[in-house]
Amino acid sequence: MASVVTRFAPSPTGHLHLGGARTAIFNWLLARHFGGTFRLRIEDTDLLRSKQEYTDSILASMRWLGLDWDGEIVYQTTRTELYNSYVEKLLASGNAYYCSCTSEEVEAMRQKAKAQGLKPRYDGHCRNLGLGPGDGRCVRLRLPDSGRVVFDDLVKGSIAVDVKELDDMVIRRADGMPTYNMAVVVDDHEMGLTHIIRGDDHVSNTPKQILLYQALGLPVPRFGHVPMILGKDKQKLSKRHGAKAVIEYEKDGLLPEALVNYLARLGWSHGDQELFSRDELIRFFDGTNLNPSAACFDDVKLAWCNAHTMREMPLSELVAKVRPFVSTLGFGTLESERLEPLCVMFRERASDLLGLAESFRPLLLNATALEYAEKDARKHFVPAAAVHLKVLEGLFASCEPFDAEHIDAVLNAYVADNGLRFKEVAPPLRTALMGFMGGSHLNEIMAFLGKEETVQRLARARAFCEKG
Repeated sequence: MASVVTRFAPSPTGHLHLGGARTAIFNWLLARHFGGTFRLRIEDTDLLRSKQEYTDSILASMRWLGLDWDGEIVYQTTRTELYNSYVEKLLASGNAYYCSCTSEEVEAMRQKAKAQGLKPRYDGHCRNLGLGPGDGRCVRLRLPDSGRVVFDDLVKGSIAVDVKELDDMVIRRADGMPTYNMAVVVDDHEMGLTHIIRGDDHVSNTPKQILLYQALGLPVPRFGHVPMILGKDKQKLSKRHGAKAVIEYEKDGLLPEALVNYLARLGWSHGDQELFSRDELIRFFDGTNLNPSAACFDDVKLAWCNAHTMREMPLSELVAKVRPFVSTLGFGTLESERLEPLCVMFRERASDLLGLAESFRPLLLNATALEYAEKDARKHFVPAAAVHLKVLEGLFASCEPFDAEHIDAVLNAYVADNGLRFKEVAPPLRTALMGFMGGSHLNEIMAFLGKEETVQRLARARAFCEKG
């Protein structure tokens, strides 16, 4: 295959959402699979709604997702002169003409056609008037009088549209600004696009754009239109389905690897495989196996995908990723020697980085700041527990070395030598150490806390038991 060039072209009128991110992922994967080029264009011609903060947010989200782009970013607001040069080419070749019809007149034409049972459209009133430039005059593309626009969609297969279903569309407004379709065709050609994957809300634009390519004598890229992502209720995806902007997932501690994996599987498949490394996605995604049916977003499955990615991630990488979240929770910047055992203890129990960092909290507080869960304290801090905790205080105070292996030996010996059952000792001990009935293995918890902190926690819990 010739060199593949794809693109992502967001409008900076909001943060990057899941649908846009998936489109970017598909185009990025296709380019990377074929060793091609992935371009980025910011479609910022909506001057009222476009904001720099959204551009910055989109770019930050792309970087976080690992979707690196090639070459300079293209901004449409800087290219008006270029677009108009192509409009002039169409005028010079006779493939476009000036139109003086007002919006009211065009609307009247459409209503008249509709009343006659015809397709409501502009009737070509100015087609052959030979008008030149003037105030209030737009430029329209002169469509062929007959024929069909046919293209082979990467997702939907063959699509054909009769030109009689279309009208001579405006390619430059009366204010001198090129329209969306005109700008997109020029940009995609100038950027060397060979393949364009986008949402199927653009299917209606594609025949119009192909006619522009043909009128300009330009090669037409391959198109693929993916269905929208829906919520579980089959309605358009929104916040009520649990969906968020990409930047929110980053703040909430989702792993970019997991989000890319999950979104890539929404509308694409490779056998029955669910989980992919980045390298596997690049190797397998060749533009085929894109599903023409709409995929449904499932926040539970996304959390599962993220939890699995956290468990499989190299420990050093997980430590680096969770460190900022630990700092955000107010525990400063912990060294890897402190974070590694915490990640080992809790990575199986958390589904995101924020939750993982939060699970460290009981072990990063000092004994006096630890709060007891009322239900667990009431159930396990009984008078009999005070006896066990007092003896264990002494045993652990003299435990040398104070590591997981020796701690485990001391605890098991106490249970065995006194004819106890482990469930008589473990619940009050765990509540004393963690503040609730949760956490990792008791010996790992105590080894992390260290001897002094462990003994202090047991003493405090014992006093709580004795106080009743």
